[in-house]
Amino acid sequence: MRAIIVPLLAVFLAGCDDFDLGSIGGSDRYREDFHYSYPLSSGGSLRLENFNGSVEISGWDKNTVDIDGTKYANTSYRLKEIKIDIVPSASSISIRTLPPLDHRGNAGARYTIHVPKRIELSNISSSNGPIRVESIEGLTHMRTSNGGVHVTGLVGTLEVQTSNGTVEVSDVTGDTTLRSTNGTIRADVRKGRFGASTSNGSINVRLKEPDSSPVRLDTSNGHIDLTMDAVREVKATSSNSSITVHLPASAGATLDAHTSNSSIQCDFDISTHEFSKHRLSGTIGKGGPLLDLGTSNGSIKLLKM
Repeated sequence: MRAIIVPLLAVFLAGCDDFDLGSIGGSDRYREDFHYSYPLSSGGSLRLENFNGSVEISGWDKNTVDIDGTKYANTSYRLKEIKIDIVPSASSISIRTLPPLDHRGNAGARYTIHVPKRIELSNISSSNGPIRVESIEGLTHMRTSNGGVHVTGLVGTLEVQTSNGTVEVSDVTGDTTLRSTNGTIRADVRKGRFGASTSNGSINVRLKEPDSSPVRLDTSNGHIDLTMDAVREVKATSSNSSITVHLPASAGATLDAHTSNSSIQCDFDISTHEFSKHRLSGTIGKGGPLLDLGTSNGSIKLLKM
């Protein structure tokens, strides 16, 4: 019996090169590179919907969109089923990665894209991979899961949403909203309205230039560390961790700091309205924007830079 079964099995496998054997050989055992190039006027828009894989987008001084990438899958049959659907026009380009019909095993596409610096990244989305964007002037909206987001050298409105990944932005000028779950947020922003929220992760932010726009920070199970070169209105809340705010020695502000089960430390002279173990409110220097800081099970510190 064994002499009959083994040859039959060997013939079956030999004739089924595309048979899905799960993750045997790895998720990118089969790969295929692709390249596309399209003209796009400065100030146009780009949309990208990717179901799996990393995305890198960078601005350059050409009115051209260059798309380089790699499709990958664990079988050749599934690789052939992945399609790169691109709809170009003079003012916009839309890219979609169409997945194989068979959802067993892993498959996806990785992108490296060059675009005109002045562009609207109206919807850049992926999963199970990071998104990186640099040197862009225009609205940028990004969303991913199980992957980090990295942005540098951006001028314009920025909106980021991710889960199970870190968000890092630097040298950004414009209204910024960052949201993550189970991930840390780190930001270096020049000016513009700023908001960051996460769970099970910390928030570390530096705001460099004077601005009248408010700052909103919210996290659970993670600390908040905020540095402002010029004082702005702030509302910061945390649970189960601390809040630390760094200000110039000459800063003026109105303070309302409150915590439970911990302490408050302030390096500044303050005209107090209320002072207790768990609450400190009053005027710092000549007064100024409101610093509303609240946490439970964590300390609050206001420190001179």
